[in-house]
Amino acid sequence: MGDNPAQLSSTLDKSRLDYIVQVKTTFQQLTPQQKTAFLSELLNCCDNQLLAFVHTLIAPRLKIDFLKQLPIELALHVLSFIDDPQTLTRASRVSHFWNDLLKDESTWKLLCLKYQYKNYQQHPTTYPMHNHHLTNNRQQPIRNESSSIPYSEDCYDNDKQQRKEVEMNSNNDLTVSSSSSTSTLSSTTSLQQQQQHLHHFSYREFFKRKYNIGTAWNKGGDVRVVDDVFGGELITSLQFDEKYIVVGCDNHRIVVFDAQTAQKIRTLEGHEGGVWALEFKGGEKHDPERLLVSGGCDRDVRVWDLDNGRLLHVLRGHTSTVRCLRMKDKQIAVTGSRDATMRVWDIQRGVLLHVLLGHQASVRCLDICDNVVASGSYDYSARLWDIRTGRCLHVLTGHHSQIYAIAFDGQKVVTGSLDSNIRVFSASTGQCLATLFGHTSLVGHLQLRGDILVSGGSDGCLRVWDLERYECVQQISAHDNSVTSLQFDDRKMVSGSADGSVKLWDIREGRLIRNISQPTRTVWKIQFSDTKAVILMQRKQGENPGLNKTILELHNFDLEQQQSS
Repeated sequence: MGDNPAQLSSTLDKSRLDYIVQVKTTFQQLTPQQKTAFLSELLNCCDNQLLAFVHTLIAPRLKIDFLKQLPIELALHVLSFIDDPQTLTRASRVSHFWNDLLKDESTWKLLCLKYQYKNYQQHPTTYPMHNHHLTNNRQQPIRNESSSIPYSEDCYDNDKQQRKEVEMNSNNDLTVSSSSSTSTLSSTTSLQQQQQHLHHFSYREFFKRKYNIGTAWNKGGDVRVVDDVFGGELITSLQFDEKYIVVGCDNHRIVVFDAQTAQKIRTLEGHEGGVWALEFKGGEKHDPERLLVSGGCDRDVRVWDLDNGRLLHVLRGHTSTVRCLRMKDKQIAVTGSRDATMRVWDIQRGVLLHVLLGHQASVRCLDICDNVVASGSYDYSARLWDIRTGRCLHVLTGHHSQIYAIAFDGQKVVTGSLDSNIRVFSASTGQCLATLFGHTSLVGHLQLRGDILVSGGSDGCLRVWDLERYECVQQISAHDNSVTSLQFDDRKMVSGSADGSVKLWDIREGRLIRNISQPTRTVWKIQFSDTKAVILMQRKQGENPGLNKTILELHNFDLEQQQSS
């Protein structure tokens, strides 16, 4: 008698009730075609009010959760076609079932692969796990072993080639194989037992954090401004990690800031001239103590314990300004000077190991890979040296003016010169592989990453080069004055200029995303990590064109981490 027989019997007498039962019995015996014709005739007898009532009865019965009707593996496969995390977020609000379904780690693991999000090797984090149990229409629990995978770089890299594949088995049944689904994770329990020392990792929380960091880069993060530490001095050098920001100045000082708060920690004093080069190493989980090496106009090289500011060694021997230096590790450092020599130091013992002679003019730039150091000089040449023996391996010639920038990855040596050209040399043979033309002025900045080279020149241009084909793939008229600093990763590029602007670019498209900072008089240095950027610049003070002030800006793009801390 339907869902409410009491209501029906209260409005109809017994003879009509018996008639309705007879009609219902007859209807159930009709063929589908006859049922359709009968309902059509019946609905034609209804007015709008009755039709609206019929709609209220039918509409809820036609609402079917299609994902809930599918086997869980197929439901997850359907979700794997959604690339937009905002769409997934909206989908999670449809129902409790969809919300639980979208907590499954396989969906977010695949999304991490699509977005090419890599692990924070240098900043390991334990993300909260989502332990949940879903059942499909057959009351089969969802297997969610992927949510408890002990995370490591190897496990992540091995899955890069493993995508979900829909296959037809021998019985023509649809099956789904997935690196993060049930087929390959049945041994997760034993894997956990073998790797209990690893943190449990949630791809969902990892993706969320990385996506939010990228959004903050594009739209703007938290900015802390330091305008009461420096006067109008010129900034010569910058390096930072998760704990310290270290700034070298032309007024003899090295200033150390807290990389989380931008608060000044201490000033390292001792140099008697401008500090022109510095570098520190350490701060890793296995090697927490940081060692800083600095050099400058007083011709001395100083070694500091960065964590407490204590001076460890003063290394003397250069007869002119120390213009550049690089640390191989916390044991060995190499310095280049305007006296045309290079020196290799044991910075743990504070002793000289080798004097590298060969350049005929100031050594302007250095880069190190393993036990080989590359040097560029104002004598128009670059050289490769064996750090262990002090022997010159190759002399790299071809430029017609001073070399200002060098990049070396162990296979290729790339040099930028005042002659406006870039040259690429083989590190093994010393042969010039290519000359890259395009800049119209000094090429003062280079960064090499795999087969991608980015150059910045005094012509205000940025160029992105493919070193497999030795072709310029992006030419960007970025600034109205010289490029003073640049850095890039696989997604973005940041450039600073003497025109006072700091710009963020999409490196794949060569497209300007935004200006990171307000316009200034000039930009001295920039450096960024995944989650932070440090900018050192000079701003005008008042109407007096000669009154300038050096400013430090710390931009933090990991807003979620900042709020939790």
